[in-house]
Amino acid sequence: MKPFDRNLLRLHRDRAAAGLSGYDFLFQEVGERLLERLEDIRREFPIALDLGCRNGLLGQRLQGRGGVQWLAQGDLSGAMVERASAPQRPGVVLDEEFLPFGRSSFDLVLSLMNLHWVNDLPGCLMQIRHSLKPDGLFLAALLGGDTLQELRHSLMEAEMQIEGGLSPRLSPQLDLADAAALLQRAGFALPVADQETIVVDYPHALKLMDDLRGMGESNAVMLQRRTLTRRATLQRAAELYQEHYQRADGRIPASFQVFFLTAWAPAASQPQPLRPGSAKARLAAALGSSEQKTGVKAQPGRDKK
Repeated sequence: MKPFDRNLLRLHRDRAAAGLSGYDFLFQEVGERLLERLEDIRREFPIALDLGCRNGLLGQRLQGRGGVQWLAQGDLSGAMVERASAPQRPGVVLDEEFLPFGRSSFDLVLSLMNLHWVNDLPGCLMQIRHSLKPDGLFLAALLGGDTLQELRHSLMEAEMQIEGGLSPRLSPQLDLADAAALLQRAGFALPVADQETIVVDYPHALKLMDDLRGMGESNAVMLQRRTLTRRATLQRAAELYQEHYQRADGRIPASFQVFFLTAWAPAASQPQPLRPGSAKARLAAALGSSEQKTGVKAQPGRDKK
């Protein structure tokens, strides 16, 4: 199953590369939040990879954080890699679904708002784990399934009204529990997944659509229509967006659900869970109460502390 047209995604990024600095405000914001999580970890990661680097904005903001001394930058778009490459930050054109790196190549793998476009996310995560050294860190931010629900609903309603049918616009829905489970499935240790929602205000929906094109984040769903969306449909979608979501000041919200993933490549030095039944102290003793057999109901006033 391949929900995304990766060639179309590459073309979107190639087209956006030259002007991305004028549209990268969301990448800058999420990137800073990602790097703040890196700063919270009291470790140094000398050799790192920025997977899905775009124009190198994450590498530019690293500035020695995490003890990174050498950063490889990889992206599906050659035009993006060309703009990202710099001394100590070499670029490589790659496909996230077929990583070209050997085992134990990196101390750290970062990925900023990129993995939501991967068809085989479990396979990609497994390759990332293989590329990490033992006890290496994986830190990523990707968009969740509730992103841009306002725009999607408005476009769907407009297409039904103007064109009498729907074009696929919804990416496969990934929720937070799925994200954490995928990390475990890929063999990572100590996985953590949390989410934040960033709301951006716009004067109208057409400006939002223009920003998405400028970011290289236009629709790349495989089954979408191959013809341009009608001008009348886009105009009606913008009107419906205003009708349904306009605030008192006349502006509209655009919601971006961001998942932050943190996980480690397994290592013998990491904390390990105890085997069932291996505890050397009883919970009842720690709580200052007495034990009861399974199925025995507590009596009123008994052992309630």
